[in-house]
Amino acid sequence: MVDYSFQLYSARNFLPWDEVLKRIAALGYRKVEGFGGVFDDPAGFRSMMDGNGITMPSAHFGIEALEGAFDEVLRTCEVLGIQNIYCPFLMPDQRPEDRAGWEGFAGRLSAIGEKISAEGRAFGWHNHDFEFRPAKDGSVPMEVILQSATTVGWEADIAWVIRGGADPMEWISRYGDRITAVHVKDIAPEGECLDEDGWADVGHGIVAWKNLMRALREKSTVSIFVMEHDNPSDFGRFASRSIEAANKYRGTDR
Repeated sequence: MVDYSFQLYSARNFLPWDEVLKRIAALGYRKVEGFGGVFDDPAGFRSMMDGNGITMPSAHFGIEALEGAFDEVLRTCEVLGIQNIYCPFLMPDQRPEDRAGWEGFAGRLSAIGEKISAEGRAFGWHNHDFEFRPAKDGSVPMEVILQSATTVGWEADIAWVIRGGADPMEWISRYGDRITAVHVKDIAPEGECLDEDGWADVGHGIVAWKNLMRALREKSTVSIFVMEHDNPSDFGRFASRSIEAANKYRGTDR
């Protein structure tokens, strides 16, 4: 059985963390995905997780930390039990403008991945929407990354793929063997949930998660499914409704 994970970024506005962990554990989550906001006191956070029967198999670390504070990243991973490290974002002013630039960036990811692999952990890139928007020369950054950084995995954020104007089914079909984790989140119908930046609870938006789950089972070996909402007005509502819907989509495969 593969348990759903919960991206803690979704609850960053509803602290304290001990109460967050207690609430999501009560809803059936047994795993979380970490981000920078929970790494200040790894030992303290580990204690809170242990007290709620929760583990952290995956986490996000910025490229600055991965390139400039690698030993600290590893220490954090050791304390929190993180085995899967994902680089989650690139600021607009750092994004290359053409294929050559993205190939260079892919080289940076490959170098990071080699160091992480040598430590017995896995590494991947987490997408947003900009990777699917053609560069000035027509190249698609996500395609360049996957084709150039061949040993780097992919944490596929499906909703961001859609917001980037791409067809997630096509990308799963082409690159399913590279997907090592998936962000499960939903997009509200146009004009709805504007106070939540247009995101929706899983199963209450327009993303065809039932079909996507089937495709992921068939085309990939992903075992980390991470619930996320970038800006929920009520994280408890999101966490509850989303795990309920996702369990139905996966049916007996849960």
